[in-house]
Amino acid sequence: MLDSATVDAYLERIGAKRPERADAKALAHLHERHVLSVPFENIDFAYGRPSPPIGLGAPALEKIIGRNRGGCCYELNGAFHELLRSLGFDVVPLAARVMEDNGFTPPLGHMALRVLTEDGDGPYLADVGYGNAFRHPLRLAERGEQADVQGTFRLVEADHGDLDLLRDGELQYRMEQRPRELADFAAMTWWLRSSEDSPFLARQVCTLPTAEGRVTLAGRTLTRTTGEGKTKEHLADDTALLAAYRTVFGIELASVPPSADAHEHS
Repeated sequence: MLDSATVDAYLERIGAKRPERADAKALAHLHERHVLSVPFENIDFAYGRPSPPIGLGAPALEKIIGRNRGGCCYELNGAFHELLRSLGFDVVPLAARVMEDNGFTPPLGHMALRVLTEDGDGPYLADVGYGNAFRHPLRLAERGEQADVQGTFRLVEADHGDLDLLRDGELQYRMEQRPRELADFAAMTWWLRSSEDSPFLARQVCTLPTAEGRVTLAGRTLTRTTGEGKTKEHLADDTALLAAYRTVFGIELASVPPSADAHEHS
């Protein structure tokens, strides 16, 4: 469990109020504030060793709170797991495989969360660590369409008791329903940091929803999406790239990620 001071710092980081009860309303508030405040980003994977390790759970808080950074799913959902537990929610990690262009990622390629609230409303699927997922938690037992600010989502039964998450009809990831431990994902973080097949080494991305849409910095391309359309800006100069991380996402980097020029994705 996190101590009270750490919980307060975490809540301040995401601009959330400390809930009076661990109920569904509080979960929705915390989830939305996290998604809107802490970007999904995989920058640290590019630096390799001796860069600080990828934290699971409480170890990620120094990065998220202390350095105003974002993180990958293991960091963001792992930290959110600890926050929810400390606020009285019943929460367990779930393993998933993300659908990429060439098929699913390896097992445990993504972490999501199953949350029970004290008002008995749920269970809920929470996920603050997927780049373009839902703004508010989804009802885990619901099989119909669930409307969200970021799309229309649906959970569909899959083989072996798994669930497929669809966004606007497109498969996002396939998720196990059995509970996992945070430690179960440690080996996968090593693979993502070490394997030549790792998608996180092929491209660096930092993305955050906004009130108008979304802003994404992938490689050297800054993409802004609003209701009026999409604009792209190529940041060829290193100074401009570092300034974009700082001004758009509040992230201070000492140097440009080594593979910023390797592959661009938006």
